[in-house]
Amino acid sequence: MSSTNTRALGILLGFTADRFLGDPRRYHPVAGFGRTASRLETRVYADSRINGAAYTAILVGSTAVLGLAVERLTRTHPLLHTAATAAATWTVLGARSLEREAETMATLLEEKDIPGARDRLSHLCARDATDLEADELARATVESIAENTSDACVAPLLWGGIVGVPGLLAYRAANTLDAMVGYHSPKYENFGWAAARLDDVLNLLPARACALLTGLMSGRPAETVRVWRRDAPKHPSPNAGPVEAAFAGALGLTLGGTNDYGTYVENRGTLGDGPPPAVPDIRRTAHLARRVGLAATAVAAFMSWRKRWV
Repeated sequence: MSSTNTRALGILLGFTADRFLGDPRRYHPVAGFGRTASRLETRVYADSRINGAAYTAILVGSTAVLGLAVERLTRTHPLLHTAATAAATWTVLGARSLEREAETMATLLEEKDIPGARDRLSHLCARDATDLEADELARATVESIAENTSDACVAPLLWGGIVGVPGLLAYRAANTLDAMVGYHSPKYENFGWAAARLDDVLNLLPARACALLTGLMSGRPAETVRVWRRDAPKHPSPNAGPVEAAFAGALGLTLGGTNDYGTYVENRGTLGDGPPPAVPDIRRTAHLARRVGLAATAVAAFMSWRKRWV
């Protein structure tokens, strides 16, 4: 079996593991990476872009080197290479966990447990949920599912298809750092700049691929592309904009608005033409996200099968 075939098979097996098992419940490597990043931050932190760039380069670079070593050591051993790719894919994907969070939010809101839903929203995003009611909680959930379908599913799969294990691990490292230090706050405005910009660059292609797959898998490709092209520029994020606009068009909803993140308020524009999300739209969004993930897996496996060793 050729190395490209083992990479494709590993991606398929890793995605299957994520679908049936979700994230590892104990000793999750991504959680371990986060702890390492936190310890390093205490040593190198300064309100400086230079320090933040060095911090990001050390963590993402060392993770990429680890992935490259795994690729090189297993390249002549088909079973090991398949297993390594499958394990890396399973480790970095968060599609099933995202779906479970969507199901939990939907259930809480269907049962009119608003306090419980407010508390649970922190598992999906960093918005201040203190005063959010059912419809606003539904909007936050729908938008988070859309954005994380790209970040936690499509992007790692595509980087795995392009580069293999180094792409899977390095992308997840960069995306994790962005979540940790790449947001707007007095503490991280400078230190987190490099992590945020790297995450933006790594998601440029996957976000647009996710938007395209969203249109194809929804059965509304023309409307999805129309809303995507018209409304994505209104969003402050170059990558969340296309994805959220595509989901708005695919679902026939209007997303966006003003979001309070505690330390700052952000206007995300108005995306789409339909009604605002309601509680039943959470499950619709999760079902669409699942189909997009399946399509992205097929694309990544095909890319792997067609590609020679890096």
